[in-house]
Amino acid sequence: MSTNTDAGDADVVSFDDEPLILVDSDDNVLGHMPKAEAHLGDGVLHRAFSIFLFNSAGDVLMQQRADAKQLWGGFWSNSVCSHPRRGETVAEAAKRRLREEIGIDADVTYLYKFEYHARFGDIGAEHEMCSVFAAGSDAPVTGNPNEIADFSFVAPEALDADLAAHPNRYTPWIKMEWPRIREAHWATVTRLLASDRQSG
Repeated sequence: MSTNTDAGDADVVSFDDEPLILVDSDDNVLGHMPKAEAHLGDGVLHRAFSIFLFNSAGDVLMQQRADAKQLWGGFWSNSVCSHPRRGETVAEAAKRRLREEIGIDADVTYLYKFEYHARFGDIGAEHEMCSVFAAGSDAPVTGNPNEIADFSFVAPEALDADLAAHPNRYTPWIKMEWPRIREAHWATVTRLLASDRQSG
């Protein structure tokens, strides 16, 4: 399923100068830094989040990042990922970004948090204290083309197989996050989907 919105008409929701929250390895706030600067060189550790959105069939939304992204443009990744801004909690930022990036208004369920570091050649790096969330919705997805080149719902087993067979298609963080969700947090995802079915 491809996005069908003209990028020229879509809201711009990411800014190079937006202040990211710098933290230490215990997630204590150290200060703030513009987004573009925080991703240069080896990167500076900052708060981030990843969301895995599931529909009632149990499929997970995957997105292909827009080519214009500073890092990993054109790679496939999880449903939504971004950064909280100054004054936002991570959960507040996650709900905001669901609306901005894919047009979904949904609650998020916290799964876990981890620190990772990944270089993107000589261009820059992600160095993130990343909170991972799950969410559920059957509402229509509207991909913001400033952020997303393409998107598709994928069965979990199909994602397992494709990550193993074609890892170079994917961002480094989903290759860390998805196996951990499957191994340690799948019961939480299953309960979330069961609760959504009952409430729906």
